[in-house]
Amino acid sequence: MKMNLPNKLTIFRMILIVPFVLLLLGGHQRWGWIRAIFGGIMEYLDYIALAIFIIASLTDLLDGKIARKYNMVTNFGKFMDPLADKLLVCAAMIILVELGRIPSWVVVVIISREFIISGFRLVASDNGVVIAASYWGKFKTTFQMVMVCLMIANISQLQLLTTIVMWIALALTVISLVDYVVKNKDVMKEKD
Repeated sequence: MKMNLPNKLTIFRMILIVPFVLLLLGGHQRWGWIRAIFGGIMEYLDYIALAIFIIASLTDLLDGKIARKYNMVTNFGKFMDPLADKLLVCAAMIILVELGRIPSWVVVVIISREFIISGFRLVASDNGVVIAASYWGKFKTTFQMVMVCLMIANISQLQLLTTIVMWIALALTVISLVDYVVKNKDVMKEKD
């Protein structure tokens, strides 16, 4: 299978998850090999991880725009693009729980929403129905990514803003879930 540019960007985003996780956790864990590699720049690992997260998030914007503009939408992209987004954001939030920067219950709500929507999409797919991303879902993703960036940066002067963005991301998570369920409730009905 020949890879087009949007699919290459999606794969690149998935690859970036590994150094992102290692750097973000490595700056706070007592991993000798991380210290040996990064020695003098240990205090900057969060910012390097943040840069990687931002680059990965921007590839999400790019791959979709390029795919739609140049008619490069593929089944691989339809499957892998949302998966890459979920892996990136969920990995970041789970690490942020470990670092004590986000309450675990918030992450449980956000990840639960992703499982529910994925289940809906799977059932819809079996019925030959494609459930497109909604504007609520796109707003949710944007606020989640901004929230993660603020939490990684961990700037004390922005703590109030970080908390407000977290609550907005959480509200959009629930709103987008309700929107998906209401709009697609017929997907769950048994066919005669």
